[in-house]
Amino acid sequence: MTPPSTPGGEIRISAPLLGLISDAAEAAFPAECCGLLAGHGNHTAGFVVTRVIPSDNVAETDHHDSFEVDPQIRFDLMRELGEIGDGPKSDERMIGHYHSHPNHPSEPSARDLAKAFEPDLVWVIVGVKTGKTDKITAHILHPQDTTFQEIPLLEEARTAYPADLEDS
Repeated sequence: MTPPSTPGGEIRISAPLLGLISDAAEAAFPAECCGLLAGHGNHTAGFVVTRVIPSDNVAETDHHDSFEVDPQIRFDLMRELGEIGDGPKSDERMIGHYHSHPNHPSEPSARDLAKAFEPDLVWVIVGVKTGKTDKITAHILHPQDTTFQEIPLLEEARTAYPADLEDS
């Protein structure tokens, strides 16, 4: 799938799934957590997350400022969804991944941009300050692959996700 010339859309995710992501980020602190997002949708219509698939951070470098999803977790999910193998089993597919930024904002870093090679995936980033989730944001890669664009992160009920979890 190729994103439109002007990325847009939104990502919708339920509060319990956001809670799983937040909990993983806090548990991994001061290291980065990571995992995959399954769901459906696209850049134009928006995305809906149906599942969060946690992964160990298998990055060979410092886990405090880098992440890598375990390739076996990814291949298992892709097989389960029919993205490799027998073909699609439903409209559910891998739509993105999540990771945390310990003691840094929930904005894509230069390292994130350098590792972004799949323009159809959503990047959900959790900013964690001193062990507590601060802010969760979602981003897509701009079609020219030179910058990220933040997209709205909405709870499934279609209400905007709070910027600061401590205020909710």
